[in-house]
Amino acid sequence: MLISIDNIPKIKHYKSDNFFLLAGPCVIENESMPYEIAEKIIEITCKLEIPFVFKASYKKANRSKLDSFTGIGDLKGLEILKNIGDKYQIPVVTDIHTAEEAEMAADYVDIMQIPAFLCRQTELLIAAAKTGKYVNIKKGQFLSAESMKFAVDKVKESGNENVMLTERGSMFGYQDLIVDFRGIIEMQKNKVPVIMDITHSLQQPNQAAGVTGGQPEMISTIAKAAIAIGTDGLFLETHPNPAVAKSDGANMLKLDKLGELLSKLVKIRKSIVEC
Repeated sequence: MLISIDNIPKIKHYKSDNFFLLAGPCVIENESMPYEIAEKIIEITCKLEIPFVFKASYKKANRSKLDSFTGIGDLKGLEILKNIGDKYQIPVVTDIHTAEEAEMAADYVDIMQIPAFLCRQTELLIAAAKTGKYVNIKKGQFLSAESMKFAVDKVKESGNENVMLTERGSMFGYQDLIVDFRGIIEMQKNKVPVIMDITHSLQQPNQAAGVTGGQPEMISTIAKAAIAIGTDGLFLETHPNPAVAKSDGANMLKLDKLGELLSKLVKIRKSIVEC
């Protein structure tokens, strides 16, 4: 049985026992592209009865190089996210990086996402909790699944029971990640929804050129395995043309391939529910 996220504002409710989906571009690149992506994902998820949360970073604060694209402006990016949420009546999620950003972003988004590198930052977790919004904490690549209990406790002990955890792989040497699916089951012991971040678990970080690589050909494999073991939700970045994406294009799914993948995953989810 999936853990309910029915109390997230604007989440679509379906009778089906599907996983939920956090999906969208890595970052707000311009004023038009996020709407194009949101509309396509809404069309697919409504047809397949998948509860959907639109995701995009309003700014990228953790890039390899000083001249890497970080966003179109904080308030401009946040306003686009809010407009998408209001226009399509769907929840939206974005990364935050400081306590000050938590307070600012709370007026624009439904879910605060804590980046993996910051998942132990106590002040950030407390600030996110005090907004009253859902808090999605990504597991650090350097942490065990068991240790994420303490991140959950920081949010709950700050007065907010609305917590999610996201698995995004563990460091395997300096330039690769590996997914240990036992971590999904371990984190579910915290009685919170657990999400598999397909995109970032397939990164190949710390490349000599200063541009993160990836293994997009493995997206389907990781996604199928995650659904097969009973993961509550999926996190996936998608773009009409990943080759020209301004961030994380090397491990994003091409938008026109999303429908086919999700259709297969729904079939897997249905089969394990019926077992």
